[in-house]
Amino acid sequence: MSRKPIFAANWKMNKGASETEDFIQSFLNKTQGLNLAADIVIAPPFISLPRLADLLHNSNPGKNAHAVQIAAQNCSQYDSGAYTGEVSVLMLREFFVHYVILGHSERRSIFGETDAVINAKIKKAREANLKPIFCIGETLEEREGGKLESVLKTQVTEGLKDISEKDLSDIVIAYEPVWAIGTGVTATSEQAQEAHAFVRSLIAGLYGSEPAAKVRIQYGGSVKPGSAAELMACPDIDGALIGGAALEPQSFLEIIKNGTAE
Repeated sequence: MSRKPIFAANWKMNKGASETEDFIQSFLNKTQGLNLAADIVIAPPFISLPRLADLLHNSNPGKNAHAVQIAAQNCSQYDSGAYTGEVSVLMLREFFVHYVILGHSERRSIFGETDAVINAKIKKAREANLKPIFCIGETLEEREGGKLESVLKTQVTEGLKDISEKDLSDIVIAYEPVWAIGTGVTATSEQAQEAHAFVRSLIAGLYGSEPAAKVRIQYGGSVKPGSAAELMACPDIDGALIGGAALEPQSFLEIIKNGTAE
């Protein structure tokens, strides 16, 4: 089954409003005239979302601007209230946000987000018609301890608990081996494909073979222009969630181009 690849830039805690403007202007200039057969998503810090939305939707930016979609890096599982520092899904909708990254390993390990919290956030995102980029992945200790499949099974099963087949169709899964995030180490194409195929088999077990064949599963973990083509050639890899290499317009574009080349 043909699945449209999706390439998402996760800027993490980088790029304020002025740097966002510089990046977008450069990126849009570089993509003029290109027919990139992929969904392109950029996830800036919360504070840069208004400027990004303005650049892409309100400033007559050119016909190719609308090919870039906006993601948030997180959202609250609550609608409103006394939750200092949190951002709700309805607030995100005001800035043309279509995707939201949930379950990233940094949110799990640094901020203590559990599978139950991530599941609640996925449900809240879908209530607002946001498309979750649902991150899963094992640590090096878990992989070396033979726990890869059990870790992924728990994360997928608990993260998607009570999620309907209809909502699954608007969820992107991002497999990110924790040991490869920000380390410069990329999983081999064989390692990545094996994990992606296993995740797809988990989805088949939960929802059936047809929904599993349709769901998009990205790879994340030190993706670079040089590794993109080999990774994206794997049958179960449908794009990439990119950190450091997506902070520079040319590098991000080269990953997209290399990852979609026939």
